[in-house]
Amino acid sequence: MILNIDNLSFSYDKTPLLENLSLSADKGEIICLLGPNGSGKTTLLDCVLGFHRTFSGLVSVCGKDVLTLSRPELAKLVSYVPQVHAPTFPYTVREVVLMGRTAQSGLLGAPGKEDYEICDYAIARTGIENFSERPYTELSGGERKLVLLARALAQKAPLIVLDEPTSSLDFKNELLFLEMLSDLVRSDGISVLMATHALQHPLYFESEGIPSKAVMLCKGKPFRTGAPGELITPETLREVYGVRAEVTEIKAGGKTVKTVAVIGSDI
Repeated sequence: MILNIDNLSFSYDKTPLLENLSLSADKGEIICLLGPNGSGKTTLLDCVLGFHRTFSGLVSVCGKDVLTLSRPELAKLVSYVPQVHAPTFPYTVREVVLMGRTAQSGLLGAPGKEDYEICDYAIARTGIENFSERPYTELSGGERKLVLLARALAQKAPLIVLDEPTSSLDFKNELLFLEMLSDLVRSDGISVLMATHALQHPLYFESEGIPSKAVMLCKGKPFRTGAPGELITPETLREVYGVRAEVTEIKAGGKTVKTVAVIGSDI
C-alpha cells in the first residue's frame, strides 16, 4: 500500500474541516477527490503533504507516518503539482525539472550524472523537449503544468499529489494532461492522489482501464467512496452538489465512456 489514511480529522480555529476520513491507494492507482468548494479536498492534500501537522488519526506513505518524517524525507516519498505556481526567476525549463532531484541529492548537493539522466527522462516522458531550454517565466499556463509534472516525475517519489491540475488548461491540453498521467501510472507504477472539480476525470481514468477510485467529500466528511462509474450517479450529485444531472454512456472508438450532463440546480 502506497498511501494509507486512517480516521483522519483536522480542525482550524476549532472549526472541523475533516472528520473521521479513511482511504488508501495501492501502487499504480489513482484516487480522485471530489466535492463542492469547502468540502475539504485541499485540506486533505495539505495533511498528506505535511503542510498541516496538527491532525488526529494516521497518514502514512509507504508505511511511514508523515508526522515522523522531515521535509527532505517526505519529499522522497511524495511529489506535488500545485494548482497555481507563480514563477519568480527565469530558470530554464530544464533547470526547473532538475530541481525535482533536490529531494534525492539534498539542498546543497550538486546534481550528478544520474540526476541529469533522470531529468532528461522526465522531460522526454512529458513531451516538453521542444521548449526545455526556454525560460519557465515565458511559458503558458498549460506548458507550466507539464513542466511541474515533469519536475514531480524527476523527484522519483512513489506518490504524486495534484491539486486541480487541469484548472488552467484548454480542452485539448486537459486531455493531453490526462493521457500523460494515465500513461505514467500504467507504465511507471506511480500512485496519484488528485483533487478535482471535474467529474469527468475519474470517469476518464476508469474508461482507460486505470485502477481508480473516487472519493466524494461533503462538509469535511467522506460521503461515499467507490469506483467512479458507481459513485458518480444522478442521486449522489443531487445529494452532494444540489444539482439535477444525468450520467450517460457514449460508445466510440471501441470504448465506452460515461459523461455527466448537468440539467439544473435544486436551489
